[in-house]
Amino acid sequence: MTTAPPSRMPVLYLSHGAPPLADDALWTGQLASWSARLPRPRAILVVSAHWESAPATVGATTTVPLTYDFWGFPDRYYQVRYPAPGAPELAERVRALVATPGAAVHRDPDRGLDHGAYVPLKEMYPDADVPVLQLSLPTLDPVRLLAFGRRLAPLRDEGVLILGSGFFTHNLGEIRWGAGPDEAPGWSREFDAWGAEALSAGDVDALLDFERTAPAGRVAHPRTEHFAPLFVSLGAGEADLGSVSTAVDGFWAGLAKRSVQWG
Repeated sequence: MTTAPPSRMPVLYLSHGAPPLADDALWTGQLASWSARLPRPRAILVVSAHWESAPATVGATTTVPLTYDFWGFPDRYYQVRYPAPGAPELAERVRALVATPGAAVHRDPDRGLDHGAYVPLKEMYPDADVPVLQLSLPTLDPVRLLAFGRRLAPLRDEGVLILGSGFFTHNLGEIRWGAGPDEAPGWSREFDAWGAEALSAGDVDALLDFERTAPAGRVAHPRTEHFAPLFVSLGAGEADLGSVSTAVDGFWAGLAKRSVQWG
């Protein structure tokens, strides 16, 4: 017997990491535990830091090969498979919600899920039995992304899990391979603590202006694409600003892997 989806799905922002993060038993266990607590989604809509395309573009709506958008890793990372069903009906619904006069939503039928989507989903929904659709980041402007997320919010009442996938701090030039889950440089710790407090307080204005209001904002994010999905999720989850919760915290290679849920 299939259980009907709840009246409103939560919204997630998670730190997905590089492919080797999938070898971290702590992180994979945290994601599996998180998904076990979530209501079963009818479909999943992913906005990943690794796909920037304007105007907004939806990816493949059939099962196509994954997009291995990384270089220089061992071959085994390119052998990963995640044959989730496509979500053509969701694609049409997204187009209806997001398209504006003069700004149609594009399609890229050959683009498979990138590692910002399939790496965490393989841990959260390992059977690959939930339809998944990926949607591009049409801009990196936080204010515009917040509005973009607001337009997606009705999907929550239709059984769709909206997932923004980035990394809470992301400076690959300062990465510390081999650092433990409690080890991180000061800038990463400071930004993470600031972000946790701003999210808890529902301080949208501070988050939108993070490059200036956060300690070490431009060190934590020399380029902002890994923080950008947070604003899509924030817009989609705006009705639940008062009920944000942290599902994953701590650090990996010195980067903050904070992942949060609204609703």
